[in-house]
Amino acid sequence: MTVYRQRIGGVSYEFHGLVDLLAKATPRRSGDELAGCAAHSDAERAAAQWALADVPLRTFLSEAVVPYESDEVTRLILDGHDTAAFDPIAHLTVGGLRDHLLETAALPDSAAALAALAPGLTPETVAAVSKIMRNQDLIAVSRAATVTSAFRTTIGRPGRLATRLQPNHPVDDPRGVAAAVLDGLLLGCGDAVVGINPASDSPHAVADLLRLLDDIRQRFAIPTQSCVLTHVTTTIDLIGQRAPVDLVFQSVAGTESANRAFGVDLALLREGNEAGRSLRRGTVGDNVMYFETGQGSALSSGTHFGTGGRPVDQQTLEARAYGVAREFAPLLVNTVVGFIGPEYLYDGKQIVRAGLEDQFCGKLLGLPMGVDVCHTNHAEADQDDMDTLLTLLAVAGTAFVITVPGADDVMLGYQSLSFHDVLYARQVANLRPAPEFEEWLRGLGMIDDAGRILPVDVAASPLRALGGAA
Repeated sequence: MTVYRQRIGGVSYEFHGLVDLLAKATPRRSGDELAGCAAHSDAERAAAQWALADVPLRTFLSEAVVPYESDEVTRLILDGHDTAAFDPIAHLTVGGLRDHLLETAALPDSAAALAALAPGLTPETVAAVSKIMRNQDLIAVSRAATVTSAFRTTIGRPGRLATRLQPNHPVDDPRGVAAAVLDGLLLGCGDAVVGINPASDSPHAVADLLRLLDDIRQRFAIPTQSCVLTHVTTTIDLIGQRAPVDLVFQSVAGTESANRAFGVDLALLREGNEAGRSLRRGTVGDNVMYFETGQGSALSSGTHFGTGGRPVDQQTLEARAYGVAREFAPLLVNTVVGFIGPEYLYDGKQIVRAGLEDQFCGKLLGLPMGVDVCHTNHAEADQDDMDTLLTLLAVAGTAFVITVPGADDVMLGYQSLSFHDVLYARQVANLRPAPEFEEWLRGLGMIDDAGRILPVDVAASPLRALGGAA
């Protein structure tokens, strides 16, 4: 095990192995303190960041954060590493990679250069470099990276901000779901996906919700995709029953044991991907997977330990979850950044920083990355913090965000973004919906040439039937 040493302020610090160094270099967050792996002071954190900046990138290919022999996520990351894409940066350190990324982000062809680099980057590498970057660095590189995916709409194009319309209902009442869908559509939301978190895991209830969303989509010829966020095994079974499944959803994490706690492994995810694609329901693409992640998910299940039995910091494990996601060429990936609670991200400052890190790491690894800009009601955060993060993500070029009626999810009991919040973000950042969805809105007279959503008389709108059902 390598011992990393750094002297700062007349004090010498030692970090025992890469796992310890990465954890101590992480900006402060409550989850790492809960896990017992955080720096004990700002001085120790600064020393760890200095030491981390000098670590050669090749180290991440030879010193595994989670043991190769016992973890299929590590094997996926290392066995799938593209050495040809890595060669141009193989001589760099973590600090050198930061400089390289910022220089690349300033080039006219930055998107192509960053896309070519993505297969040569491991999740641990991008997690490491994010730890020594300021917020503005994360935003600058994220904005320069372009990652697109497609099913019935195209996600991730520059100048676009898509949305998941989340019409959750405490008892899955079809009228309540339809009302929320109408509300979101009239405010220009739903182009990434209309996605429901079901109140029940009953396959019958999930199938009913799938049929409801598919009926709405077909009746009004809406160019979008629907998803009921149930376990992948339920979705696979429903595909076998010819249910109208568009996207295959699953929560994933950054270790084999954490994924096992979710009831999945890589083989099962491959089965879900193949099943979803077999239906061939997409019109402009065949990306069918939808993954959700979140910093602290492994810690919450006690599956966050790495090499030497040391706890791995939650942000590095989150980046490893993106290594899982990119194996399956998903349509959508989002971090539920403040959803897991203040035990993992304590306040608005930690949530904002984590959201920017997740956006940066996901896009740099080649994912169509979105964020659920959210917090639980017992966190030291409020909607002002969410406004700040939404604005920063809009500037950073996030692919999509999640929206719920009134910013208050009455089923899951947490605060997210409202439909109106996205209108603000699109206006101030000069962003538009996904192109196919924008054309649909224009055809209904719901959007003007500048991309602004127009007031709609529901009684005179083609959506009036949905309003009546609601």
